Amino acid sequence: MAEDYKQIIRVCNSDLKGDMPLCHGLTKIKGISYSFANALCNALDLDKNRKIGTLDITEIQKIEETVKNPSNLPSWLLNRRKDRETGTDKHLLTSSLKLQKEFDVKYLMRIKSYRGMRHSYGLPVRGQRTRAHFRKGASLGVQRKAAKMAKAAPKEKK
Repeated sequence: MAEDYKQIIRVCNSDLKGDMPLCHGLTKIKGISYSFANALCNALDLDKNRKIGTLDITEIQKIEETVKNPSNLPSWLLNRRKDRETGTDKHLLTSSLKLQKEFDVKYLMRIKSYRGMRHSYGLPVRGQRTRAHFRKGASLGVQRKAAKMAKAAPKEKK
């Protein structure tokens, strides 16, 4: 058993620590939530508390195939339902998820929707108030200017 244990396992182009429980470790892959990892373990009949380092190659391949093509999981678990271009339900991972999110934001900015304009101005998009927060940038310059003035003031007195 000790010979089969691995410290690092590569699953879906992500390195996972071997000493983590399976359900918790799968959430370290970008695009897999706790509920998706839980459903994945249930669908493949894997023990959720089993250490990732004890998985063999066939189990890792089954996990990767199911994550890439989650046909036996409910569609509400997927992170890209009713895609705008294809209209199909997809589940994206790692860099493809990040790239698709960037494309979605650029699309919103291109059509000049309210959300797109908020993105382009660097303001909160989801209805947060802006009275006390989201003032980054302007106050930082003032602090630097005040620091320069404070450094220059003692030199002038001499």
